[in-house]
Amino acid sequence: MSDTGLSRFLGGSPAQVLLRLVFLSFVVGIVLSALNLDPFDLVDMAVEFVQRLWNMGYHAIWRLGGYLVIGAIVVIPIWLVTRVLSMGRNR
Repeated sequence: MSDTGLSRFLGGSPAQVLLRLVFLSFVVGIVLSALNLDPFDLVDMAVEFVQRLWNMGYHAIWRLGGYLVIGAIVVIPIWLVTRVLSMGRNR
């Protein structure tokens, strides 16, 4: 990938993206600390969620798929419009 291709993929120059990620990581760390959560708790919660989902059976998996489709009906068009508008802005 060329430098402009990399910048386009990252959404800015690598230094800017790194600075944004460091800032966001700091903010998220403060929020998680305020909520008394640590990364291991989040991983444990995710594993327990998958285990409960598996124990509930296929009905829950179908319900989860339904939630995915409902969310995608909203998220995908918004994402597509923002990408099209940002491409028009770049030219």
